[in-house]
Amino acid sequence: MLAGCGGSASRHPLSAAEVDCMARAMYFESHRSSRDGMVAVGTVVMNRVHSDAFPDTVCGVVGQKNQFAPGVMSKPMSGASATLARETAQAVIAGERHPKIARAKFFHAAWYQASYNNMHYVVTTGGNAFYEKRRPELVTSPYPLPAFKG
Repeated sequence: MLAGCGGSASRHPLSAAEVDCMARAMYFESHRSSRDGMVAVGTVVMNRVHSDAFPDTVCGVVGQKNQFAPGVMSKPMSGASATLARETAQAVIAGERHPKIARAKFFHAAWYQASYNNMHYVVTTGGNAFYEKRRPELVTSPYPLPAFKG
């Protein structure tokens, strides 16, 4: 079950372009069929928007070089998955968040084997493993978790 979070979803109203940017990140990063995975990707995007370490707009975050799938800002979206991504983008911008993401700002494909000692995994969903970067001694979940279907 996915949960909303209280308060405003952003520091300023988001434009239709920013809804499109969010939908693009969700569509191209979450295997296009998992709403749960889309909400997880969107939660990471919003965590980055609210972080001083990343741009403070959705399009700024999604458009960052080498952060999201190649062509995320330019490839066409189509079909039922595109509709789902747009609807889910609106829900995330309105405040819905994935309950297992918490403060995570990073993810990679679930099949990828990373060898860094600062990756604390919080959930695997939509074909991705989501994680927080922590000091190595604070990592209690150093390997991707079994896939979550919410």
